[in-house]
Amino acid sequence: MSRAVVFESFGGPEVLEVRDVPEPHAGPGEVRVRVTAASLNPMDWGIASRPEVAARFGITLPSGFGYDLAGVVDEVGAHATGFAVGDRVHGGALSRAVADFVVVKTPTEATEPLWHTPDGISDEVASTLPVAGMTAAAALAAIDLRPGDTVLVGGAAGGVGVFVIQLAKLIGARVIGTAAEGTFEFLRQFGAEPVTYGPGLADRVRTLAPEGVTAATDLYGLETAETALALGVQPERISTIAAGPNPPGGVRATGGFDAAMEAMERISDAILAGTITVPIAATFPIEQIRDAVTLQAEGHVHGKIVITGSTTG
Repeated sequence: MSRAVVFESFGGPEVLEVRDVPEPHAGPGEVRVRVTAASLNPMDWGIASRPEVAARFGITLPSGFGYDLAGVVDEVGAHATGFAVGDRVHGGALSRAVADFVVVKTPTEATEPLWHTPDGISDEVASTLPVAGMTAAAALAAIDLRPGDTVLVGGAAGGVGVFVIQLAKLIGARVIGTAAEGTFEFLRQFGAEPVTYGPGLADRVRTLAPEGVTAATDLYGLETAETALALGVQPERISTIAAGPNPPGGVRATGGFDAAMEAMERISDAILAGTITVPIAATFPIEQIRDAVTLQAEGHVHGKIVITGSTTG
């Protein structure tokens, strides 16, 4: 037997349970990953708490939990390609990542990718990259961010936001990030110029950037996208990741599945070079999954939450 986090009804963190489940094994064209770290994303608790979100991802009850993972390949099925026993890997497994073992098909696909983890990147850090890193890359690619741009980033202090800020700075853009005042120093360490969200945002941005904003990405709802439109940013240079598939005003909806697979290599190279830092706000053992999700759902986390010790050894 092995352990996995599962839920049999939709609800808050209380529906999540650590269960003994039959140990999965790699079949033909599959590899098994012994999971050592799994990071949390808002979509994870969104799927577990809201039936309409689960339906959007094709998830039915009962279900496993989580998407982002890192670990070590410990079984390779017949005809599986690209991976060998002992390879360190990170990737995605929709609604089953927080478990001792996860089976993934090869060759991997965009919805459940698997990458080799470079030496020099820990499993904890690697586990944060699939959703947050690739979503950030997609959000900036959708608006064709360029050197010299001034980009307004909504929800800049979250898990995706810290990647967006750093990737935008590497491109050569100026970054103005919306956030609560208590996160301003946190954002400044990544090179963003913070501004308080809420009523009057457009006026505050005009004060910070009287020469104007040229692009925007909204990582939380629509306030930043609507503000950017009001500031005269062209719709095709505004992206959203959390406003549904058809945001108003002609702005571009996107997400991690839209990112080019090679974006992960660029992110990993930047981490190794020290030009991207991944802040891990907290780590929890698998037995404390409810506490971890409660913290994540509060929406005030500076960086990523990682489930560690998710392996029997």
